[in-house]
Amino acid sequence: MIHKITSSFITVFTLILFISLSSISAAVADSDSGLISISDEEGIDECYVETIDKEPYSPLVPCNFLDARFVICENPADVETVGNSSRQACPYFGVRNNILPKINVTCAVFPCIECSGPRHFQREVKCLKYTGHYFLSTLLYSIFLGILGIDRLCLGYSAIGVGKLMTAGGLGIWWLVDIFLLVNGNLTPADDSQWMPYW
Repeated sequence: MIHKITSSFITVFTLILFISLSSISAAVADSDSGLISISDEEGIDECYVETIDKEPYSPLVPCNFLDARFVICENPADVETVGNSSRQACPYFGVRNNILPKINVTCAVFPCIECSGPRHFQREVKCLKYTGHYFLSTLLYSIFLGILGIDRLCLGYSAIGVGKLMTAGGLGIWWLVDIFLLVNGNLTPADDSQWMPYW
């Protein structure tokens, strides 16, 4: 009997707590004191105002000095995509002959980040392309499922992956060779993209 009363009390208390917390969160979401945009009487959004600060000891950092976490840049395009456009393009992605090309892209500061100077600027970026291939997951695929060709299929080498599947990893030899090639860095994604960074 006491157990039923205690469980009923806990259920009612949990329900009341849930209702009160949901009403509080709804009230906070409806309030005008949000940090998303702060507008003044003239209708100009404060978060997009360009600040020009000539004082050398000012706490404001020039916008083009901001870290990549505070700006959004357009993705570097390759030559085939751009065509005859005036936009700069990467001749290729990745390192070839120990040369990594760089191009200028347009960047913009996120809203409500305070900085001095123009909020749109040019920044030099490396011609690197990431398409979601992680080295560690591919290495684990190669070790545990490489005999079935899953590692090659994951990297985009579908014909070799099917061949590896049909021959059971080349009777184990092809499987060991692929692990060796991955560890040495000679087996990379088929679309010439880079391994995803872990940050």
